[in-house]
This record gives sequence, structure tokens and C-alpha cells, in this order.
Amino acid sequence: MRAMSRDEAWAFLAHGTRTAKLATTRADGAPDVVPVWFVVDGDEIVFTCASSSVKARNLARDPRAALAVDDETFPHAFVTVRGTVETAVRPDDLLAWLTRIAERYVGPERAVEYGERNEAIDDCLVRLTPDRILARAEVVA
Repeated sequence: MRAMSRDEAWAFLAHGTRTAKLATTRADGAPDVVPVWFVVDGDEIVFTCASSSVKARNLARDPRAALAVDDETFPHAFVTVRGTVETAVRPDDLLAWLTRIAERYVGPERAVEYGERNEAIDDCLVRLTPDRILARAEVVA
């Protein structure tokens, strides 16, 4: 296994259609992990959620989060990110972000359709600013 450089880690996060696994902490201290679609914006990871969801409630109470993204194909790789989030409910550019995120996963031909569909579900824009990144490539054991 080899450590990825910071640039390699950000490139790994920015490309492909890998879904992230977001970890937050429930009010009782129990962990909660859910998959999220995301994009990289500069030095932040951006995703959306419903403001009434467990993850949004967890993040409103405790803005610390961890996120893991992995490549399940040999020779395997992963990036984990720990940091804090800022959330905004129904920002003016929400549909633009929903569409940008959808484009990563469904392609440009269906991005608008999925962005609009997801606007009926998600109303909260979340930006994760990393405090720590752990990135490994060529994980063979």
C-alpha cells in the first residue's frame, strides 16, 4: 500500500462515479453512515440532503463529519476525510448544485432531469471542509 499525495487524493475524489459514505454522530452518540452523491469544489466536498433527514439533524447538532470513498477494483484505493461542515437550507444556487452533482452520476444528458427531481427531495446544501485526509492506493492486502 502506498500513501497518495494530496493532489492524488483530490483527483481521486473529483473523478469517477464513486459514492461517498458519510459518517455523522446521532444525539445518543451512536454512529450513522449513509451513502451520498458529491462533487469536489476547490478544497471542499459538496453534497445535498433533506433538512429533515437524520444526517442533516446530526450535522446541525454536531458539524463534524467523516467521509470515505473507495475504489472496489483491484488494486484498491481509498480516501477518507474528516472535517467540519457548513449547511445552507434552500440557497439560491441549490438547483445548480443539484444538477452539477447529478451530472457526475447520471451524465450530462440526464443531469437537469435528476437535478430537478432531487430538488423535490433535498433542500440542504452541505460543504465539508477537511481537517484531515487519509489516502491510500495499491491496497492489495
